[in-house]
Amino acid sequence: MEMRRLGRSNLQISPILMGTWQAGKRMWVGISDEETTKAIRAAFDAGITTIDTAEVYGEGHSEQIVAKALSDVRDKAVYATKVFANHLKYDQVIEACDRSLQNLQTDYIDLYQIHWPSGTFNSAVIPIEETMSALNKLLEQGKIRAIGVSNFSRDQLEEASQYGRIDSIQPPYSLFWRQVEKDTVPYCIENDISILAYSSLAQGLLTGKFAADHKFDAEDNRAKNKLFQGENYQRAQLALTKLSPIADRHQATLGNLALAWLIAQPQTNAIVGARNTEQAVNNALAANIELSTDELQEIDAIGRTVTEHLDDNPVMWNFAA
Repeated sequence: MEMRRLGRSNLQISPILMGTWQAGKRMWVGISDEETTKAIRAAFDAGITTIDTAEVYGEGHSEQIVAKALSDVRDKAVYATKVFANHLKYDQVIEACDRSLQNLQTDYIDLYQIHWPSGTFNSAVIPIEETMSALNKLLEQGKIRAIGVSNFSRDQLEEASQYGRIDSIQPPYSLFWRQVEKDTVPYCIENDISILAYSSLAQGLLTGKFAADHKFDAEDNRAKNKLFQGENYQRAQLALTKLSPIADRHQATLGNLALAWLIAQPQTNAIVGARNTEQAVNNALAANIELSTDELQEIDAIGRTVTEHLDDNPVMWNFAA
């Protein structure tokens, strides 16, 4: 898998990243530590050298699973983790980083990201200057190697960039969820900021594995996902039938076709999770798919039959519902 530079940093990341929200177990069902540990290692062995996690995923459990899977190859892996919105005061950032270092069993974090802007989820509003000051200190100390943000608007990204170098942004982004293209992508292109797209398969919707009448367990976060509800879901199912012939031409799965389209977009890399080794190895194959200009445009148009009906709210879930 051909590596890519993260922003203007010295880090080289894989265009497909292993997402590990599910490894934390919280807000997921049917997750096994043994299976996710094997899946993370299988992803690494297949060329997915960059692993994305967060302190809030199972209150550190996901980070611990990453360490369990990769400690013996730590020097060859790129660890990306995140500090949550309720830990953005200066001292809290430092303390959160130290906890993550302990969970990950490492003395440095390659990419340390602000998970959500302060004020979200009823968290305290902390000036971004204070948070960035702590991140810059961690950078100076060598505890982290690059700074990123997640779920930031363009305005928030611009403001944060006034206080230090931001090398990546992590937004929800997929063929079926494209709000980030409106104003954030142009800014990232102009400023060499890497886009690490999460929910890059629209939480599995783009794999085509869910039937038209599928219902999620109430404890599964996807039960709140707007794309799985009502007419949005019906339009998505119709779009998938139109994507199938293109996937067949490449002897690829629907999911890998969607990932190949995504990593062909400017500055964009795709975070994708896996519950087991088979899924992890299969995800890596997306990096080998070469789409023509005509195919990229055709896929783009099919995706818009879903996205043009969505509102401008960048949050994918109706968590308050």
